[in-house]
Amino acid sequence: MKFVALQAGNQNVITGYGDGYVSINTQRYTSPVIVTPNRTVAEWDVRDFAALEPAHMQALLDLKPEIVLLGTGERQQFPRPDLMRMFMEARVGFEAMDTRAACRTYNVLMSEAREVLAALFV
Repeated sequence: MKFVALQAGNQNVITGYGDGYVSINTQRYTSPVIVTPNRTVAEWDVRDFAALEPAHMQALLDLKPEIVLLGTGERQQFPRPDLMRMFMEARVGFEAMDTRAACRTYNVLMSEAREVLAALFV
């Protein structure tokens, strides 16, 4: 699916998604990726959802988001409680959803000038 271009200035916008990819500012990513309004991290060191560990979540927290959207792939999955607790203890909002929903939600929150971070499994 492609999105209609948003008026985002120099911010990162998710411009499309589909089976096995996410596009950020029309650049296609085919492996897990982190995106914030001002930064894209294509080298998120995790191979798949099942491999998530505290260090992966700490890498997200280190980017100082207000809210984290975890796009878990084709279907919604929830990380282990110890991983979700890290966000609660840091007072950072956290939502896990399928990647397509995370892409849509990211664009809405980004357009509202929120400090949102989307960590997306494709």
